[in-house]
Amino acid sequence: MADELAIGSRSGLKPALPLLLPAYLWLTLAIFLPLSAMVFFSFMTDLPLAGKEWSFTLGNYAAFFSQSLYSRLLLSSLRLGLEVTLWCVVIGYPAAYVLAKVLKGRSREAIFLLVILPFWSNGLVRIFSWAMVLREGGILDTALNAVLPFKINIDLMYSYPAVIIGLVHSYVPYMVLTCYLTLQAIDDSLIEAGRSLGASRRQVLWRVIIPLSMPGLIAGAALIFVPVVGSFMEPRILGGRTGTFYGTVIEDQFVAVFNWPLGAALSFILLAVVLIILALAAPVLRRAG
Repeated sequence: MADELAIGSRSGLKPALPLLLPAYLWLTLAIFLPLSAMVFFSFMTDLPLAGKEWSFTLGNYAAFFSQSLYSRLLLSSLRLGLEVTLWCVVIGYPAAYVLAKVLKGRSREAIFLLVILPFWSNGLVRIFSWAMVLREGGILDTALNAVLPFKINIDLMYSYPAVIIGLVHSYVPYMVLTCYLTLQAIDDSLIEAGRSLGASRRQVLWRVIIPLSMPGLIAGAALIFVPVVGSFMEPRILGGRTGTFYGTVIEDQFVAVFNWPLGAALSFILLAVVLIILALAAPVLRRAG
């Protein structure tokens, strides 16, 4: 024990403790204590409010396995997360490459500012803006009818594509930022060396650029997939009845039905599923990174 303390002191951990303490204290108060309370609620029959009688039960977790609706919605949410992540890669990776390797000076700063602009606006503002664009008679519908010689009717509101569009708009900046950092760190001499050895642009992309930028790609995918699986605002507002997913059901338990124990249990089942997926993918992602 004394040897471990001596090693920790030599490594600089002891002097850093006063700097780490506020962060860990905040994590304890803002994350671990609320999570501990939700774990406690998930095993209760009812909330201990207004003198209600309650007891411990596993029925909230059993409800997930006894009712196939929850498992179907969870699978739909996982598919939604994969599709949104894929679209974010398709859109965000090329944009990050252009920012890191093509644009220079003020043009790069201007495009970078446009990329992070969604972070400066409220999520509800972004979602309702898309509602104005995608609805019948909205901005997209009016603009296309003003240009095209024939009349068309564009109404994507309350549809699955509208949910995809809203989620991609909200989360694609994460993919751009993480990929931009790794792409910018790639030495241009490596790309030039590949070209001088006779490799085509496609070969340089697949054998040099993408493998070296894989850590940023993986980090962006994780930052997108995890919150999208549990999202509820975009599906609720842009999807309507077709936007019923696992996250919206959890929100209903807390807000509409006021069944916090069931909502907490469904939340931790989602957390467990996501952690299992990440754990299973970790060896593959580690080799890719």
